[in-house]
Amino acid sequence: MKKILFIASESVPFIKTGGLADVVGSLPKYFNSKEYEVRVMLPKYACMKEEWKEKMEYSLHFYMDLNWRQQYVGILTMQYEGITFYFVDNEYYFNGPKPYGDVAYDIEKFAFFSKASLSALPLLGYRPDIIHCHDWQTGLVPVYLDNFRYGNEFFRGIKTVFTIHNLKFQGIWDKKTVRDITGLPEYYFAPDKMEAYKDANFLKGGIVYSDRVTTVSNTYAEEIKMPFYGEKLDGLMNARANCLSGIVNGIDYEDFNPETDPHIARNYNLETFRKEKVKNKTALQEELGLEKNPHTMMIGVVSRLTDQKGFDLIDCVMDELCQDAIQIVVLGTGEEQYENMFRHFAWKYPDKVAALIYYSEPMSHKIYASCDAFLMPSLFEPCGLSQLMSLRYGTVPIVRETGGLKDTVEPYNEYEKTGTGFSFMNYNAHEMMASVRYAEQIYYDRKRDWNKIVERGMQKDFSWKNSARLYEKLYESM
Repeated sequence: MKKILFIASESVPFIKTGGLADVVGSLPKYFNSKEYEVRVMLPKYACMKEEWKEKMEYSLHFYMDLNWRQQYVGILTMQYEGITFYFVDNEYYFNGPKPYGDVAYDIEKFAFFSKASLSALPLLGYRPDIIHCHDWQTGLVPVYLDNFRYGNEFFRGIKTVFTIHNLKFQGIWDKKTVRDITGLPEYYFAPDKMEAYKDANFLKGGIVYSDRVTTVSNTYAEEIKMPFYGEKLDGLMNARANCLSGIVNGIDYEDFNPETDPHIARNYNLETFRKEKVKNKTALQEELGLEKNPHTMMIGVVSRLTDQKGFDLIDCVMDELCQDAIQIVVLGTGEEQYENMFRHFAWKYPDKVAALIYYSEPMSHKIYASCDAFLMPSLFEPCGLSQLMSLRYGTVPIVRETGGLKDTVEPYNEYEKTGTGFSFMNYNAHEMMASVRYAEQIYYDRKRDWNKIVERGMQKDFSWKNSARLYEKLYESM
């Protein structure tokens, strides 16, 4: 039985700010339980819901040196869906209304969390074979592990995997402060280790000291070796290329299932979508006050409204797009300029555009189920989950060929009758618009071909089962 410990800063259902939480919370239960025992270590945030805190049981506590400070570390334990979750407790670090705040504060908080997670293992009597770390918040785990090995037999031989969910966030602060916080020797703060451009970089530490580095799609693993996507670490990614691989995330096929989804107006499946899916669209048109017409092509967007997601492209051609026979439904929050841009177009074209500037899980399900197409023109996208949900609900994705979007959406080929969506390559507003209009043309003039695209998308399997098999292979190879 191989023992795997995930260490991460968030996980569903306890705390979530993004896709990382989905991975950490969903993946462990899909491993082959005869061969793998996966446990998860998380911070115990004050902002978690009471219903979860009440179910945690106290296991132990101890005091730990964080350089010259003495800090309390409590460990609480909970079983959830057959997986053991450990929670690291410290009121000073994990209080506050949100899991992340000011970066200066987060640097110390996650240095504490990384050291505490490792220090608790001997006391818990639990020695994993592999520790799987996620994103910069756990970047110091492999560094501390290296440091602990010198004086402690217990930590020798534990292997590490480090997964980059988004290279943009690195945990950077000045070297002197990070040395003072972590108590790590000067030795670790050299350019071939944790130092990057004269600062200390948590993510870099994780990448340098892990046995294997993965990211959340094959294409993204290649892209981050280039300066444009490499966020100043492209040299390092090239240096570690022999240990770097990409494994696409999955989605929970029980949560996202058009056949049983309680949030949508009409359930449907691969056999019945031709008749039933459209009833979701008319219900949503009515709910949002759009013109009620089952034949109008509806395009959905569910996203953080940021530059990364390609909203400057949409901004460029939105007026032109609104001249077409389409409706656009947008759900999400983010940068003010994009929130206001969609509000403006919803005011200007009230029959055609609905701007829902908030986030709601039930509403996102309604959009995936109701729309005919889903627009995702990202500048970069390590993996992306929205396109996987769209395919699952028979909503045809229109994406830019980058990262996980390129790996999961196969462009439609009208001659070979293949493909599950539409894509464009260059980051260019009119190239995006040409893709949207090509999709409109197929939707309106070749309905049978369109339905075949939907069918192929719904037949794809992007469940966690697939990802878990690939992670098992990775662990085996170690």
